[in-house]
Amino acid sequence: MYPRFIEQRLEEALSDTRVVVLTGPRQSGKTTLVRHLFEGKMTFFTLDNASTLDAAARDPVGFVRNLDRAIIDEVQRAPGLLLAIKESVDNDPRPGRFLLTGSAHLMTLPKVADSLAGRMEMVRLLPLARSEINGASPTFLDSVFKCEIPPIHHPVVADELIALVLAGGFPEAIQRRTPARRQNWYRNYLDALIHRDVRDITQIEKINQLQDLVRMLSHYNGQLVNYSGIGAPLDMSHTITRKYLGILEQLFLIRKLNPWFSNHLKRLTKTPKLHFLDTGLLASLQDITIEKLKRERQLFGPLLETFVLTELIKLSSWHSQVLEFYHYRDKEKNEVDIIMRDRKGQIVGIEVKASATVTNADFSGLRKLAEAEKNAFSLGVVLYDHDKVIPFGERLYAAPVSMLWH
Repeated sequence: MYPRFIEQRLEEALSDTRVVVLTGPRQSGKTTLVRHLFEGKMTFFTLDNASTLDAAARDPVGFVRNLDRAIIDEVQRAPGLLLAIKESVDNDPRPGRFLLTGSAHLMTLPKVADSLAGRMEMVRLLPLARSEINGASPTFLDSVFKCEIPPIHHPVVADELIALVLAGGFPEAIQRRTPARRQNWYRNYLDALIHRDVRDITQIEKINQLQDLVRMLSHYNGQLVNYSGIGAPLDMSHTITRKYLGILEQLFLIRKLNPWFSNHLKRLTKTPKLHFLDTGLLASLQDITIEKLKRERQLFGPLLETFVLTELIKLSSWHSQVLEFYHYRDKEKNEVDIIMRDRKGQIVGIEVKASATVTNADFSGLRKLAEAEKNAFSLGVVLYDHDKVIPFGERLYAAPVSMLWH
C-alpha cells in the first residue's frame, strides 16, 4: 500500500467531529485507506454489496440504530441513510461515530447538505500524488509561500517526465506493467463510472451521450469553458451541456478552474478553464502515447499543465493551510496558468512550459500579476522540463516540474 499523506487529517477529523466524509473518485484508494487505518476499530459496511445496500435502502433507521462507530462505504448509493445518521449522532454526539466514503462530491447532493450540516467534516482523497508514489513528503507548498524555492535532488525530465504524466495516479492503473495495459484499465474505468456511478446521483436518459461528451471534453482540456462550443458537435444544448459537466464534476472526473478576480487588474477574462483530474485518464481518452508525443510535441503542453494543477491540488489536500486555485487571463492575452491563494491572502503564480527552454517572455503574465498584487505576491514560478533552477528577477524563478514532489 502506498502512503497516503491525508491520514493525519482524517484521524484528526474523527477525533472531534461526529461524522467524517471521505470523498474522491472511484478507485482513488478510499476503501483501502479506511480499512488500513480503522479495521478492527470500527464496524465496516460497503454499499457495493447488494445485500447490505438492500438492507440500508429498505430500513435506514433500523440499519443505523444499533451502530456504535461505523464505516459506511459508498454512501451515495443509499442517500436515505443520511437522515438516520443525523438522528443517531444528534442522540449520541460523541466524535468519530461515522466515517462515510463516497465516490461523488456529496456536498453537491441536497440530502447531504441538509442532513449533516454542522455535524460533519469533508476530507478529499484524489488519486496518488507523485510524492506518495515515491514515499517522500514534499516541501514545495511550504517553500513557495515563504518566497523560497525548495532544493531538488533527483530531477525528472524528458521521456521520464512524459511517462509519469501519461501514467496518471490511480493505484490500480500505475501497477499495470505496460502503457497499453494502463490505457485499457482507464477505458474500462470510464465505462464503469458512467454506466454505474452516474445513476447513483442523477437520472439521465441518454447515458451514451454522456460518454461521447467525455471524449469531446478531453479535447477541450486546459481551455476556457464554452458550453455551446463543447455541446454543438453532439447536438447538445447549452443547458444540457452545463448540466452534464456538473455531473462529471460531482464524480471528480473534471474540475473547472475559476478565473482570478482583482480590483488591481482590469479587463480580466471571467470564464473558468476546464481540466481533467487525472492525466492518465485524459491521455487514454485522446489515445496519447509516448510515441505520439514524440511526433506531436504540442500535445504535451495541455497534459503537463493539467498534471501540475492536479499535483498541486493533491498537495493542498493535506497542507496546513486551505488553498484556493485560479487562473489569470486578460484581454491582452497576458496569462498565468495557476494562481494559488492561502487564507492570509498571499498568492503564488505558476506557469507551465512543456519545453526545456524558458525565456524572459514566459514571465510576462507573472510580472503583471506581481506588479498588480505587490505585497500579496509571494513567488512566481515557471515550471519546465529541465533540471536547473534559474532566477528571472525578484521573486521569479524557472524550476523543474519534478520540484513538486521534492
